Amino acid sequence: MKQILLAAFAACTLVACNVNYETSPSGLKYKIHKGKGGEKLQAGQFVQLNIEYKIDGKDSILQSTYGKLPMFTNIDTSANARYSFMEVIPKMNVGDSGQFVMSVDTLKSRGFIADYNDIFKRGGLILGRFHVIAAYKTEAEVTAAFQAAMDKEKANSVAQLEAYLTKKGIKAQKTKSGAFVVVTNPGNTAMLADSGTTASVMYRGTLLTTGKVFDTNLDASKGHTDPIDVNVGQRQVIVGWDEALPFFGMGGKGTIYVPSMLGYGAQSPSPEIPPYSDLVFEIEIKNVKPAPPAPKQFSMIDSLKASGK
Repeated sequence: MKQILLAAFAACTLVACNVNYETSPSGLKYKIHKGKGGEKLQAGQFVQLNIEYKIDGKDSILQSTYGKLPMFTNIDTSANARYSFMEVIPKMNVGDSGQFVMSVDTLKSRGFIADYNDIFKRGGLILGRFHVIAAYKTEAEVTAAFQAAMDKEKANSVAQLEAYLTKKGIKAQKTKSGAFVVVTNPGNTAMLADSGTTASVMYRGTLLTTGKVFDTNLDASKGHTDPIDVNVGQRQVIVGWDEALPFFGMGGKGTIYVPSMLGYGAQSPSPEIPPYSDLVFEIEIKNVKPAPPAPKQFSMIDSLKASGK
C-alpha cells in the first residue's frame, strides 16, 4: 500500500504542476521552455547557466545558483550525462529554460547517492530547474566570462556585508579585497601578524545570519583547543583571514567579518557552513614569529632537469 501511495503521490506531483514532461533515453523526466531563439547549443561548447535542485514537497533547496554565481561547464554528451540536466542541454538554445524530475530511488540504484537518509528518502523526488544564459566556443571566452561573473559576485557580497554593518552601526576597517575588521585590542604592533610571519590564532567562527558556531578552538566543543598556525600571506587560509590578520599584533583581539566570496563562496568545506555564507570570526593572536620559507614553486623546466631529461 505504501508503494502505491508513493507512486500516486509522484504522479499527482507531475500533473499538479501542469507540465507535460518528456522522458530522456535514461528515464529523466524533463520539459523545455523555449526562449527567444538564441544560439543552438552543441557538444563541445561551454555553457553558462543557472540551476536549482530542491526536494519535492518541501521548501528545502539543495543547491541554487539563481541570484548567485552562475554555473560554467562544458556540454557533455558522453555516458556521464545520463540521468542529469546535461542530457537535455543539446536539445536547447541560449535563452531556453528547463525543468526536470529525478527519482531518489533511481539515483541510489545508479550509485549517484550512497544511501537513503533524512534528505534523500526512499520514493522521494528531486525537482530541478535551469536557465541557459550564454554559450562559448573557446576556453578563453569562457574563462573571461567566468572571471567577470566572479568579480561581480564578489562586489555584490562585499556591498551586502558593508550595508549590513552600516545598518547595525558596526564601525569596521575594510581590507583591500573587502573583508571588514573590528580591532578591540591591536596587540604589540611591533610584532604584526603580517606577510612573512606565522601567527598562532585562537578563534570562534559563526554564521552572520544565525550566529551559529561552525568551528572554534576557544573551547572543546569542536574537538580542538590548540591555536592554529597560519603562515600569513601564503594563501593557506581564506582571503578574508589573510588580509585581516595583519591588522593585529601579538596579543591582539578583534572580530573579522568575511563576505561569502572572500570565504568559501559556493564551495563549502563543511555541512556546518551553507554555500554563500557570510562569516564572523572572533580572534586572538597568541604568538607571532618568522614564517618558514615558502615551498619552491617548480616550473616545467625544473621538473625536466630533476628527471635528467
